[in-house]
Amino acid sequence: MILLESHNLIIQTTLAEKIAKPSSLDVLFVDFDGVRFHLSTPEKKTVIQLSMNIRCWDELVAYGAMQILQREYGPLIKQQTEPEYNISLDIDIDQVPADEESREAFVKSISLFKRNALAAPFELAFKQQKELEASGGALGQLMQIHYRDEEAIYIQASPDRVTVIFSTVFREETDRIFGKVFLQEFVDARRQPSIQNAPQVLYTNRDPPLEIRDLEGLRNTDDIGYVTFVLFPRHFANANISFNTISHIQLFRDYLHYHIKCSKAYMHSRMRHRVAEFQKVLNRAKTEVATTERKTVTGRTMMNR
Repeated sequence: MILLESHNLIIQTTLAEKIAKPSSLDVLFVDFDGVRFHLSTPEKKTVIQLSMNIRCWDELVAYGAMQILQREYGPLIKQQTEPEYNISLDIDIDQVPADEESREAFVKSISLFKRNALAAPFELAFKQQKELEASGGALGQLMQIHYRDEEAIYIQASPDRVTVIFSTVFREETDRIFGKVFLQEFVDARRQPSIQNAPQVLYTNRDPPLEIRDLEGLRNTDDIGYVTFVLFPRHFANANISFNTISHIQLFRDYLHYHIKCSKAYMHSRMRHRVAEFQKVLNRAKTEVATTERKTVTGRTMMNR
């Protein structure tokens, strides 16, 4: 299966090109989950402005997104955000590191713009888990991130774990079937000795998990499913492990639906191939009618069937 990258490829490639050869720029694009970006040079060719609009911005700010973005980008953050966007960066090409390795690392960090904003509730939950473990508390804050229409991520810390719940809408009956098959593969794969340390994955259809069952406004229809990840302290034991865990779990919803679409496309191609093979068999089964050629006295040709 293909693993989706946590960085934005358009941001990465465009910045790399413009750093190598500055020129005017005005690019609008949208990520998998509806996050809008705008890369432009509003004032001069050597200063690139990157703006982002994300529908759950207010929720992310409440969970500390600005602190994380200040930590990652500092002086690059513009005080005056571009209209219709939530946050903007100013990237001065003249200030980009000169050596190739540092320059690539800088561009990669910019391409993680959305990932770093969405990391806020996860980092807060990991911090709360350590505090609850030390103090013997009960449960941490239940954080809600409504990052898609009709879909959300719910995160809650407890003394021994962090629970992450995705609500996802399956528009078609076949999507629900494929989703169950994929999630069963997650459960079965975890039995292998090499990956038994992977997070536990649970799936429920229609009925919300106990952690969020008391929330208002939850849908109770057959087209919605809830996927629960149980993260233990080993899954965010240090900075590198925590970074990878956050990057991968953010993309779970895109990963699931991407592979559902790929599976359906593969099955349709196999069905078309099978129909074509059956058509060849039917064509070969047709009897050929022999034709004979007869000529009249005047030399004209007559075909008999």
